[in-house]
Amino acid sequence: LKPYGISTQQFNVLRILRGQQSKPANLSTLNERMVSKMSNTTRLVDKLMNKGYVDRIVCMSNRRKVEITITKEGLKALSEMDHMMEKAEKEILDNFSDLELEQLNLLFNKF
Repeated sequence: LKPYGISTQQFNVLRILRGQQSKPANLSTLNERMVSKMSNTTRLVDKLMNKGYVDRIVCMSNRRKVEITITKEGLKALSEMDHMMEKAEKEILDNFSDLELEQLNLLFNKF
């Protein structure tokens, strides 16, 4: 994710927004779906806005409600990041035998 200048939490926000399938999300929705609940979602969204990856719109019917959507640029960048993440995961997993992967899976499930 370093080449894109985003954190894992920002990556998580982009994935959540992509999963919304063009429907806007609000900050509480993002907060609920975040892997790390300790993240400052407002700050993450602000940083992604500065990169042009998300848009934030104030709802006209309820001015306290903010709707967040992923931009086309955000979708494109996320697609590229997905490929890089898949490649990195494959490189890591190639270092394990099938038995080791089964053991790792059992340990993760136990965790």
